[in-house]
Amino acid sequence: MSGTLRWKMKRILVCSTKRYATDMRIDVLYFGTLKDLFALEREAMDVPDGATVEVLLRLLRARTSKQNDIWRTLAVAVNREYGSLATVLHEGDEVALLPPVSGGSESRCKA
Repeated sequence: MSGTLRWKMKRILVCSTKRYATDMRIDVLYFGTLKDLFALEREAMDVPDGATVEVLLRLLRARTSKQNDIWRTLAVAVNREYGSLATVLHEGDEVALLPPVSGGSESRCKA
C-alpha cells in the first residue's frame, strides 16, 4: 500500500466525522453475522478517493474489536457484481458484504 493511501486511511479513522475533498461516499450493505457485528443493515461511508475493496475492509475491520475469521472468507459485491480485493471503488458505489452461510440438515426425508 502506498504511503499516501496509508495516510488517507489514518485520516479517515481519526477524523471519521469529517469529509474531505479527496473522499468519496459509498453505501455499505451488511449481511449475516456482519449485520449483528456492526448493528446495522447499511450505512453511507466515506473512503479515500480511489480506495479498493481491500482498503474498505481494512477500515471496517479496524472499527471492531472482534478479530473474526469472517474477514478472510467474506464475499464482496460491488454494484451487485462480485468483486475482488483489487476492485476500485467509485463515488456512489453500493458494496455488499456477504459472509459465508451455513445451514441445512444432515438428516434425510423418508419417502
